[in-house]
Amino acid sequence: MGQLTWLDASSTHFPPARRALKSPNGLLAAGGDLSPARLLSAYRNGIFPWYEAGQPILWWCPDPRTILAPSELHISRSMRKVMRQTSFSVTLDQDFPAVMAACAAPRRDTDATWITPAMQAAYTRMHHQGHAHSVEVWEAGELVGGLYGLALGRVFFGESMFSIRTNASKIAFITLAEHLSECDFVLIDCQMPTDHLFSLGARSMSRADFLQQLAQFCPADSPSNWQAQR
Repeated sequence: MGQLTWLDASSTHFPPARRALKSPNGLLAAGGDLSPARLLSAYRNGIFPWYEAGQPILWWCPDPRTILAPSELHISRSMRKVMRQTSFSVTLDQDFPAVMAACAAPRRDTDATWITPAMQAAYTRMHHQGHAHSVEVWEAGELVGGLYGLALGRVFFGESMFSIRTNASKIAFITLAEHLSECDFVLIDCQMPTDHLFSLGARSMSRADFLQQLAQFCPADSPSNWQAQR
């Protein structure tokens, strides 16, 4: 525990990400709050909160990082066929709170969630401020899939996705990547590796390279490239 840096709750500044622990991978700090200023500072420095109810807020910057460049999105032939035949409709920023609530719902393998009520309130506030965004997948008027995250500069920081219909989360992610490509984004931060993301073109990037990308494409106070769906 000696390497763990504890945040001063009155400060929005973070210790250098290179001081993160190797085990557990990327744990950098604990404490603080989920204020907009702190969250914006965290993401621009490659740091995100991830904790469960009853824990202090834990801040992470894993190495390597899972990323996807929108220009490298891979859509398989079978997935293209699914998209041509699907009855789903997809929207952007139409029901951010519902997407967060669905992402926070219990999963098959656990009742635990890191998307606590405090997290939902914090990111919904960020949505109202224009920093956080959602993708919704609908079937006959029912929300069946989606994702949410933050758009800062030319980087989208993905947070979570859900699906209650086969392929709904894949379609949400593909729609996101295509929208970001149109808006000239260069990077989607996927945080942690999954086969689901790798099948869509995600890859690993060293923390050092990832932080260099952030310094170039989402420096402090850079306006977001996110545009409303046309």
